[in-house]
Amino acid sequence: MLINVPETVVADALRGMAASHPELTVDVENRVVVRRDAPVAGKVALVSGGGSGHEPLHAGFVGPGMLSAACPGEVFTSPVPDQMVRAAAAVDSGEGVLFVVKNYTGDVLNFEMAAELADEEGLRIEQVLVDDDVAVTDSLYTAGRRGTGATLFVEKIAGAAADEGAPLDRVAAIARRVNESSRSFGVALSSVTTPAKGSPTFDLPAGELELGIGIHGEPGRERRAMMTSREIADFAVNAVLDDLRPSGPVLALVNGMGGTPLLELYGFGAEVHRVLRERGVVVARTLVGNYVTSLDMAGCSVTLCRADEELVRLWDAPVETPALRWGR
Repeated sequence: MLINVPETVVADALRGMAASHPELTVDVENRVVVRRDAPVAGKVALVSGGGSGHEPLHAGFVGPGMLSAACPGEVFTSPVPDQMVRAAAAVDSGEGVLFVVKNYTGDVLNFEMAAELADEEGLRIEQVLVDDDVAVTDSLYTAGRRGTGATLFVEKIAGAAADEGAPLDRVAAIARRVNESSRSFGVALSSVTTPAKGSPTFDLPAGELELGIGIHGEPGRERRAMMTSREIADFAVNAVLDDLRPSGPVLALVNGMGGTPLLELYGFGAEVHRVLRERGVVVARTLVGNYVTSLDMAGCSVTLCRADEELVRLWDAPVETPALRWGR
């Protein structure tokens, strides 16, 4: 692995982010990444975070049009409440702060505690829980559905609403609507290797794949012999559509898990569009790339969001972050 020692992986990455992105303020010691111009007067702030290893989620989405701050935890480990309170205080302009929380037990508990602490300090906090994964109901890390690719949709669209000057209750309502309108399904072609372990975290024999994998390597629905891109798209997209049941256009995220090159992801994206055409679903916008990852895992996920005119407009709104930027 391209690291020094496992104990400093997150700190080293944050030092590199600070050197590469002067538009961000990176507090390496306290593990908080903030847009440099924060707090922005008259604007609701968005704060998210989670375990490291899913980059560019979340720190790569800090900037105009998206998050105000992010709190990276240790690899696959929730950040602590002190990080979240520090981030909220740094970005609050008096208009309130929205916490975007993926549905993993550690994240949920720590963000809830942070909201209570922030309230004691006079900050106004709303929270939205992202739980879009249709693969399993409960997992090793969650009660209820896991939060995965829809996190990107929530952070981008709610971030755009905040940039337009929407009040906190409106930004939170839009974020919840995006989550409720989104579903995801992931597939692993290989295991994931954490720096601390230095070897695969679960056994996935050559020639097999895991359908419905989680972003920490949690088991999915079933294990099968290797399938073609076409077969995987048939399984994953139909699993999403059978749950989501869109009646209009959708936003589509074709996401890599970290170890799959764009050559393969675009080919898979073509198959995703084929399945959607066959099911009579119109795609309003598509994003392809490694955005919600699991370190070096080979694999992919599909996220679809029912998209009305307002959500498409907010998706198209300008954004300028290390990992996502257009329209500026």
